[in-house]
Amino acid sequence: MLIIPIKESENIDRALKRFKRKFDKTGTMRQLRKRKQFNKPSIERRAIVQKAQYIQTLRDAEDI
Repeated sequence: MLIIPIKESENIDRALKRFKRKFDKTGTMRQLRKRKQFNKPSIERRAIVQKAQYIQTLRDAEDI
């Protein structure tokens, strides 16, 4: 659980912004979205290979 200490003179909007930033850094939402659906390991590997191929084509296009 996240705890954000609020100072007496601090604006609530600023405290809310600090909370959102801290919440994003924990990666809770990313983890929930990832766990929402199961992907087979073969599909995950295929996605990694496709991403690597895409990046390689971009790098090859840069060299030309």
